[in-house]
Amino acid sequence: MTEMLDRMLQRAKEAQKVIEYWPQEKVDEMVLSVGWESYKRKTAETVARLAVDETGLGVYEDKVVKHQKKTLGVLRDLKDVKTVGVIERVPELGLVKIAKPVGVIGAITPMTNASSTMPCNGLMALKARNAIIFSPHPKAKKTCATICEEMRKGLKKVGAPEDLVQYIEEPTLDLSQELMSKVDLVLATGGAGVVKPAYSSGKPAYGVGAGNATVIVDETADLPTTAMKIFKGKTFDNATSCSAENNIIIHESVFDNLLVELKKQGGYLVTGEDRAKLKAAMWPDGTHLSGKIICKSVKTIAAEAGITVPEGTKFIMVMGEHIGPEDMFSAEKLSPVLTLWKYKDFEKAVQMVIDITGFSGYGHSCGIHSVNEDHIMELALKAKVSRMMVRQAQSVGNSGDWENGMPFTMTLGCGTWGGNITTENINIKHFLNVTWVAYPIPANIPDPEVIFAPHFAKYGR
Repeated sequence: MTEMLDRMLQRAKEAQKVIEYWPQEKVDEMVLSVGWESYKRKTAETVARLAVDETGLGVYEDKVVKHQKKTLGVLRDLKDVKTVGVIERVPELGLVKIAKPVGVIGAITPMTNASSTMPCNGLMALKARNAIIFSPHPKAKKTCATICEEMRKGLKKVGAPEDLVQYIEEPTLDLSQELMSKVDLVLATGGAGVVKPAYSSGKPAYGVGAGNATVIVDETADLPTTAMKIFKGKTFDNATSCSAENNIIIHESVFDNLLVELKKQGGYLVTGEDRAKLKAAMWPDGTHLSGKIICKSVKTIAAEAGITVPEGTKFIMVMGEHIGPEDMFSAEKLSPVLTLWKYKDFEKAVQMVIDITGFSGYGHSCGIHSVNEDHIMELALKAKVSRMMVRQAQSVGNSGDWENGMPFTMTLGCGTWGGNITTENINIKHFLNVTWVAYPIPANIPDPEVIFAPHFAKYGR
């Protein structure tokens, strides 16, 4: 296995050397070619079907949409971005910034987003003149192989080395760890089981933290629209995204009306004995989420729990009772199951967001449906998250959407709260090395009297 991986790495290094000094026009031509082969409807449908059949997760139609949207979104973000030669000049500071490749990137990819992760990461890597080797989840290896072969076709079409994009055909944990220890940069998309080894690999790494998106709905929200967006975010691809809504904290004055609107969208409130059965099915050992319900349909989850839900139910709702391990419904659910909470004072709602987020892990995301700018900013200032969606569906908006300015990505940094190095959506700048060239400028030496003036005025010398 080591010899096989070493050969892949050698081919990747040789391929990367070929394009290291390509001009921007040629790089952009390569990216568009790979992007087109990835984006094509036939490709999207093929890999979406494979992903559902191979992993048993998600919804085919949603995966087609996700694959095309994320691919096109990344291409839009990359368009006209300069990644070759001088990328910035700051004359007043005498600075010139020059972009350079990282080298070979090792990308660990999840089975929840088995196809769309490859073009998202791969297109950015190529735009920065890097090679990339994917190590997919073992249950998503066929999907990875299929989309990577399409990407390789795009490389071949424009005369670029096909080995700029490679994948481990029979991935294992040991191979993934070995890959991470030998590449120039690690990109780990997935749970803690992937991210922790990435940070222990001895190589620079971008990882993600746990997601448990908690959303406030205050008394100013447009309830029908809010319900529609919550439904959209919660149910898309059976909540394969860690950005999906997990907890909704609702002002008591609009709770009943929002519940009516959520039911119109296909929500069903499970209570009493059925709630207990659902909880037991989702966390059989009381702590760990069951693989039998992750990203599964409502019908499958209900059957697993031994409960009956009405025909046409799109997502299950439960009332939250406690925050923390005594009520696992406050945790991340990775399924079309949503926990509802009531609040009276907005300050309390913000604290609930902090507490719920803290239970699963700070850093990922939260949201609010409100037109009260004071409420919006209070949550933004206090929540320990890297991104906050305002009046948007969480799973749709966090990783980039046509209707917000977030960079399109499949890897969401969670900052030091989530044990990550960045709070940003991983984007093209994270795949580049930049050399700063400093020219001499007239000396700019500060006057100590000016610098310390505020201190002197208040406290003396």
